[in-house]
Amino acid sequence: MKRRFPGSLRNIIISLLIIGTLALALGGYIEPLTRLALAPIVAAQTWTSKQYQGFKEFVTAPRDVTVIRQQNAKLNAENARLQAQIVEIQQQLTEYEILSALLDFARAHPTHQYLGATVIGRDPSPFLHYVIINRGSDDGLRKGMPVVTQKGLAGRIAQVTARGARVELITDPSIIVNVRIQPSRSEAILTGSITGDIVLEQIPQDADVVPGNLILTSGLGGNYPPNIIVGQVTSVKSQDFALFQGASVQPVTDFSKLEIVLVITNFNPVEVAPLIPIPETP
Repeated sequence: MKRRFPGSLRNIIISLLIIGTLALALGGYIEPLTRLALAPIVAAQTWTSKQYQGFKEFVTAPRDVTVIRQQNAKLNAENARLQAQIVEIQQQLTEYEILSALLDFARAHPTHQYLGATVIGRDPSPFLHYVIINRGSDDGLRKGMPVVTQKGLAGRIAQVTARGARVELITDPSIIVNVRIQPSRSEAILTGSITGDIVLEQIPQDADVVPGNLILTSGLGGNYPPNIIVGQVTSVKSQDFALFQGASVQPVTDFSKLEIVLVITNFNPVEVAPLIPIPETP
């Protein structure tokens, strides 16, 4: 017959084993064995986690790229819209500054009546210098009316249609403007050129002209009203044997940036033709 341990003795042995195990655990003697036993399990879990994460990224990556591209496209569109708004605001600010300066010019010359116009076209030819404005005979414009900017003289109306006009600039080779040099008050003639430069001719030889002198319209000739600033002397050409002096002029108007102009509408130009003697009747 097999001998069996009494139940009480078996319980005591189990209790002693549990107590011993707890004592070894609390003493830190079982930790190396635990690490050794759990190492394969931890390694397996780590490998599984990495593989799962890689698979997840592989599956979701195309969707993420699509989302990023859509967001990038939205940001680009928003950036373009903001850039367009900035350009529009800058243009409005520039127009406001020009209009404010034109108003100051009109206040400084209260005897004239003005009509504002916008430049809508430019001369494509290298030999002619003119611009097209959006005002015409329907607005009361006529050939010969002077055109000014917020800084000074720009030219005059050369041709008129119902809704537009061609402005001949003072840089055009055919332009002739009678001017006065300040402060000497010497009279001279201002002309344009093919290159767009403007020069003074027929300056009296004894006139005291130096760089920096201002050039204003004199009103002689009847084509322009007096006392409109034209430019400034940059250099003087004088020869002892010549009858007149000459000078180069820097215009006050920047014709490359001409956008808005004023037309003097109450000035009636006078065409001064050569006087022809009338034959006497017998």
